[in-house]
Amino acid sequence: MAKQHPGPHAQAPQEKGQRWWRVMCLTGLDYFSTLGYQPGIAALAAGVLSPIATIVLVVVTLFGALPVYRRVAQESPHGEGSIAMLERLLSFWQGKLFVLTLLGFAATDFMITITLSAADATAHLVENPHLHSALTGKQVLLTLIMVALLGAVFLKGFSEAIGLAVVLVAVYLVLNVVVVANGLWHVLKAPHVFHDWTNALTAEHGNAIAMIGVALIVFPKLALGLSGFETGVAVMPHIEGDPDDTEAKPTGRIRGARKLLTTAAVIMSCFLITTSFITTLLIPADQFKPGGQANGRALAFLAHEYLGSTFGSVYDLSTIAILWFAGASAMAGLLNLMPRYLPRYGMAPHWARAVRPTVIVLTLIGFLVTWIFDADVDAQGGAYATGVLVLISSAAIAVTIAARKAGQRNWTIGFAVIAAVFLYTTAVNIAERPDGVKIGACFIAGIVLVSFLSRLKRAFELRVTDVVLDDVAERFVRDYQHRPMRLVANEPNNRDLAEYRDKLRQMRDDNDIPADDDLVFVEVTVLDPSDFEAELTVRGEVLHDRYRVLSLQSSSVPNALAALLLQVRDLTGQQPHIYFEWTEGNPFAQFLRFFLFGQGEIAPVTREVLREAEPDRTRRPAVHVG
Repeated sequence: MAKQHPGPHAQAPQEKGQRWWRVMCLTGLDYFSTLGYQPGIAALAAGVLSPIATIVLVVVTLFGALPVYRRVAQESPHGEGSIAMLERLLSFWQGKLFVLTLLGFAATDFMITITLSAADATAHLVENPHLHSALTGKQVLLTLIMVALLGAVFLKGFSEAIGLAVVLVAVYLVLNVVVVANGLWHVLKAPHVFHDWTNALTAEHGNAIAMIGVALIVFPKLALGLSGFETGVAVMPHIEGDPDDTEAKPTGRIRGARKLLTTAAVIMSCFLITTSFITTLLIPADQFKPGGQANGRALAFLAHEYLGSTFGSVYDLSTIAILWFAGASAMAGLLNLMPRYLPRYGMAPHWARAVRPTVIVLTLIGFLVTWIFDADVDAQGGAYATGVLVLISSAAIAVTIAARKAGQRNWTIGFAVIAAVFLYTTAVNIAERPDGVKIGACFIAGIVLVSFLSRLKRAFELRVTDVVLDDVAERFVRDYQHRPMRLVANEPNNRDLAEYRDKLRQMRDDNDIPADDDLVFVEVTVLDPSDFEAELTVRGEVLHDRYRVLSLQSSSVPNALAALLLQVRDLTGQQPHIYFEWTEGNPFAQFLRFFLFGQGEIAPVTREVLREAEPDRTRRPAVHVG
């Protein structure tokens, strides 16, 4: 049957997908851009042990995060990520609150990616020798401009963002290959540099076991090098699939996403190891410290030092561009993630699935975060790491549960070990930088508050995407082509003969309905009251050989009844009537029951839903209360 009352969030036709390597460049903006600051972070955290600690990070990346997110891509191919996998474990309001909490951490990760990357791009710009004197003190203004320009690109269109990402990533990776090759050449030309490093390692840590132990301890401080995996699955819907892909089984898209994740992880792992090696060996330790010329820009330091001012400035420009546009992968992730949850929960305005208004809102939030943190990269680092680690930990837990349900014992054990590693890393990071949790809590509180206010405002919407009648129900309705259909709202209890007989007698007496007017019972069973909108299926049956009953299952009784009445009107051309009895109890308490549990004072709420759905009183179904 054709849809009669589409929901407020009908899906727009999807744009044509992009090749996986092009989408990789978009999500790789976030991942690859960490080369701008990751070697410096590793050097500060681990000192001469930086290359060993980075190898630990690479091992965790290739044998931990990568297998986890390859499984996430398989289990959740529509971009919802691990959040959707965990959502299936919980229902009702606890499930919604759990998802809102994870969305809060996702928003923390993605929004801080936008603002931190723009702030770091500003730092590289200000630290350039040719521009330092002119731009010092203008960090906040420059960062705001970069966030605004990022928003402008997405207002222009997603395909433009992809095209720009491909160019920026290609240029940046090529320049880094030049810097790495030059750095390795200088290490080979001066063998004493390598010997000095190995002697320092032995002097500080003694033996290989001690080195690995210390590397494991400092590993959580290098966790920013794991960013990019969540955005990799968040942008999956933009990956071009096979011609025979279906919504239920997008095999080509899953394969493309796995190629994306694997290729990005391998490329980044090679760069992480080589860059940590050359920066540790070629840059004096005091230059990594705050105020040093390599602080936050170790590779840029090498570019200027060994390849000249001209190449160094080109490298700076490329680094600034990719750091600025690293927020694009986060923006794309948010634009895909939020509309998949909040509107479905009724916890977002009508425009939340429209790209341009959402981009404007996210850009304004980026302005606010930049202003609060004064465009300080270090101040936002804790929140960024917390968001990244919480999402990776949740993904590891999700795939562990999925593997267990699938009866895959070896995968279950493997994923459980990975989950334990990430939970440990998250706990250590939170203990060392509790500000990250506080900032994440602010995002969570903001999302929960706005979500519930939005749901409250939209409580009286129809909230039904489609009404489908089975053959018996449709036959009941077709019988009323030439007379109004009269429905009696009944709360199903025992469903025995006495229940329907007594209810019918009460309704006729209360509303003075003639004995020859036939009545049809309508009953609604509430399944999950936390759901906002869904298809409404109506089943017809004859009970006790005399009473016709229409049975509905929905998240809300009044909204389901209103949708049914409008469907009956449209099918018969007659104005239907529905009869209620008053519900006992405090009106405010009854409204809370309706908001939280889909029940409460049914009659006035049904009338209000009808009033909002049908402004014309002459076409509005009639509601009677006795």
